[in-house]
Amino acid sequence: MQGPNIAPVVPLVPLVPLVIGIAGGSGSGKSTIAQAILEALPDRAVLLEQDHYYRSMSHLSFEERGKVNYDHPDSLELDLFCAHVDELRGGRPFERPTYDFASHSRAPQGVLIAPAPVIVVEGILVLADERLRSRFDVKVFVDTDADIRLMRRIRRDLEHRGRTFAQVRKQYYESVRPMHLAFVEPSKRFADIIIPEGGQNRVALDLILSHLRTRV
Repeated sequence: MQGPNIAPVVPLVPLVPLVIGIAGGSGSGKSTIAQAILEALPDRAVLLEQDHYYRSMSHLSFEERGKVNYDHPDSLELDLFCAHVDELRGGRPFERPTYDFASHSRAPQGVLIAPAPVIVVEGILVLADERLRSRFDVKVFVDTDADIRLMRRIRRDLEHRGRTFAQVRKQYYESVRPMHLAFVEPSKRFADIIIPEGGQNRVALDLILSHLRTRV
């Protein structure tokens, strides 16, 4: 008697995640774009922010911490950042550091980050570093006028980061603007997509979301 036909077991091939890097100047609207992607792809997208990978300055006095150039690539722990992107690409969860901007140091507790089909990596310098760029399938630069970016930065730093206006002004002239011209703006040439006016550009955002939905 002939036995039942049994289909051969085909090993499951893990889904290769799509990694999208979103860069642009401080206050350009990167976070708006990133959040729109997360909301459009619930449970299918995860966000990794450059802001949590600043080196801890807890070994310095609080006054000395305020003098550090946080807009230069050297202020970031890029090796760890790249390693964590690789963890997500490999489908492995990890504990992400949490940076406290009020104290210029890392919080004691990190945050567990789980893998997802779409990985969104966001930060002003994510296209400026070749190691990070090489890990992105889609590279986006959010291009917003300097006056708009500055106004957004002033509001954010006053309301959410415990800064005074004098501190914001000093940091802008001494590091934010020169580092933008030296590192952020030149990284635009590596972008696959340039979005003028950030999250206000619904046409560009809809095109990106349509592409991501077809890939996912």
